[in-house]
Amino acid sequence: MMASGDEDDANTFKILVATDNHLGYMEKDAIRGNDSLVTFEEILEKAKKHDVDLVLLGGDLFHHNKPSRKTMHGCMELLRKYCMGDRPCQVEFLSDQSVNFAESRFPIVNYEDPNMNVAIPVFSIHGNHDDPAGMGNLCALDLLSVSGLVNYFGKTTSLEEIVISPLLLQKGQTKICLYGLGSIRDERLHRMFVHKKVKMLHPRENQEDWFNLFVIHQNHSKHGPTNYIPEQFLDDFLDLVIWGHEHECKIDPFYNPVQHFFVSQPGSSVATSLSEGESVKKHVGLLRVNGRNLKMTKLELETVRPFCMEDVVLSDTSLNPDDYDITKQVEAFCVEKVDALIEQAESELTGNPRQPVKPLIRLRVDHSGGFEKFNPLRFGQKFVDRVANPQDIVLFNTKKAQNVDKKDFKIGGEKGNQLLSDSLDTSRVEDMVKQHFAAADETMQLNLLTEKGMGDAVQEFVDKEEREAIPELVKYQLQKTQTHLRSRNADEEIIDTEVIRYRDERKKKVGEEEEEVREAIKRAQAQRPDDEDERSDMISDDLDYNSDNSEESTVTTKGRGRGRGRGTSRGGARGGGRGSCAGSRGGRGSRGGRGKQPVVADTSNVSITDAFNATKRKSQRGAGSRMSYRDVSDDDDVNGVSDDDPFDHIPQSLSRKRKGNVGASSSRSAGRGVAFSDSEEEETTCTRRPAPKRRR
Repeated sequence: MMASGDEDDANTFKILVATDNHLGYMEKDAIRGNDSLVTFEEILEKAKKHDVDLVLLGGDLFHHNKPSRKTMHGCMELLRKYCMGDRPCQVEFLSDQSVNFAESRFPIVNYEDPNMNVAIPVFSIHGNHDDPAGMGNLCALDLLSVSGLVNYFGKTTSLEEIVISPLLLQKGQTKICLYGLGSIRDERLHRMFVHKKVKMLHPRENQEDWFNLFVIHQNHSKHGPTNYIPEQFLDDFLDLVIWGHEHECKIDPFYNPVQHFFVSQPGSSVATSLSEGESVKKHVGLLRVNGRNLKMTKLELETVRPFCMEDVVLSDTSLNPDDYDITKQVEAFCVEKVDALIEQAESELTGNPRQPVKPLIRLRVDHSGGFEKFNPLRFGQKFVDRVANPQDIVLFNTKKAQNVDKKDFKIGGEKGNQLLSDSLDTSRVEDMVKQHFAAADETMQLNLLTEKGMGDAVQEFVDKEEREAIPELVKYQLQKTQTHLRSRNADEEIIDTEVIRYRDERKKKVGEEEEEVREAIKRAQAQRPDDEDERSDMISDDLDYNSDNSEESTVTTKGRGRGRGRGTSRGGARGGGRGSCAGSRGGRGSRGGRGKQPVVADTSNVSITDAFNATKRKSQRGAGSRMSYRDVSDDDDVNGVSDDDPFDHIPQSLSRKRKGNVGASSSRSAGRGVAFSDSEEEETTCTRRPAPKRRR
């Protein structure tokens, strides 16, 4: 057990633990745009102040899968400012770095790189917001890794089996096995755990001498039958689990008596939703490890924007819903509540000069019982100079209906709207898609597409801004259905029945359905342009120009035209020059070419029978009707879709070549010791119970 005043600093690891920093969250908001970077700087300041050996991040360093240049620049600036220097790092790296950082172009820990001068190394896994995607399977952490600012680990590429090899660290007599697993879709990882496809390696010799630390970024609380990872899935030889993804701060380690390890949930450092969990005081943890003992010290973050919320039930007040001016009375009642919350937020200010003054306020109003709602946007204008979120201060809801029959649940109906209003604040988009079709009657069911595929595609569109995810899924599943109908030689009379039967067969084959979704998402990612950052800078220019040229349309045509062709291209860049059009790929000023048909045609008035017959007629035209490369001008995308059949071409995914290992790393001499300093922060001391350990 580590005593509170223990000063065995030569044998004690000091690790600053944080998760879910979400850099870049609401960066375009004039008031809240810099909140995430301000708090991240405070975290690094605390790391330097407490003289830690390393910083451990548990995923979601960035809020977006493709962070803006402003956010990336701010992050790199802070890492260089606080983590680089000539202070010797006393942590010895023992494991094979070419295995631990196998996915990196430079598989070497940054503080042993002879070209870098690192004082405080940062180790991080990826989360669900900044996970690898697209060509090369890269993410923002790969950029920080190749620049030597972050040691990125826990990246997996296999979907069949996961083998987690630990980072072996040593300081004095204390040894740590650091395991990391970046975010994976919860349902897939849950199934892999059930099928024993996740393995954690550990040293064969002197196993009792190692402190086993695991960093994971998955759902901790249960959101569905398989949409979370139970603690019982994890190996029982672990000592401490740092759990990312959940934003509520529960940083004090709590003991799991079944698995015999401790779990700490640091939570987020910036509020990304106006929910109850985000209103809890936010902390980072100072973890001390000596031998097999640990002690977690809570460090309160002083630059977090104040957030206060309250729930009110109008039926429990003295207000009468039958009064003629009840709406004005409810609004006046809410004004008093918001004023009280603002005063509460002002009293909770820490005094740090960098802490934002305008608070986040959320008032959840239960208006069941006949109370009328007022306009929340107009209401928020009264507090535009006093709060940071005037547009969504008030959220109206009603009590959840109990035991609602599925046939009574209809979107647009009274009960359906009631349930939806209760769940919109916390439900996941893909879950809402599945619930909608599960509750819909037969006339509202999908006949061609699958519910799971549509839900996953919507999630990719919402969470990762994959604009082509939904149309690519539709195109891919339509193509498979057409191929099946051709193989069955289905007549027009049985086409509809055959389509439904084929859909039901695909539902039963879960693996094939997931493969369809993955292939559709790969296609969507392959269409992502390399110059996306340029597009974001030119959006405002395009909008201004297009507003003055209303006759220019974003719909592509097959004819040639003259002029600059300022239409938005498929990649988002502006095509220029003679004959350019919205369908051409190319940058500003590039030579245009012949236009192409859209990837997904408008089929709102076309039945599956018509589409099938049209495809059969096209297939009989022969090779002469196909578009040849000779007909394509210089700047046309040769991987595009033919004019005749929008499903003829299937882009091939690119494989990433492994690079060779970097040369031998330089050795670092042990520097001065790290002294303990008694602080007034809250501390939690934990020691392992002498329970027998099961080895796997």
